[in-house]
Amino acid sequence: MRFAPFRMAPRLGQNIPIEYFILADPRDKGAVIGRLADHPIRETVVDGQGCSYRYVGVATRNPDGRYDVEALRPGEWIAQPGLLYALEAKR
Repeated sequence: MRFAPFRMAPRLGQNIPIEYFILADPRDKGAVIGRLADHPIRETVVDGQGCSYRYVGVATRNPDGRYDVEALRPGEWIAQPGLLYALEAKR
C-alpha cells in the first residue's frame, strides 16, 4: 500500500502556527557550505531523534514577513534563521 505525500489544504498554512514547521534545536553535522546573516549554513543537521536533514535552500516569506509554509515540499523543514532542510531518506 502506498501513501500520498502529506499536503496541506489550500490556504491552511496561514492558520497553523509557524512553529509546527521549524526544526527545534538542530545540531550541526556537516561542513559549513555558506553563510546567511552571519549564521553558518551547515550541509546537514540532526534533530533530537537522530534524523538527518540536508540543506536545500532559503525559506520564502509572505508579504507580511511570515514564512510561506505553503511553499514547503513534503519532508522540508525550516531551521533558523530561515534555512530550508529536507529530511534524508533512511538508508
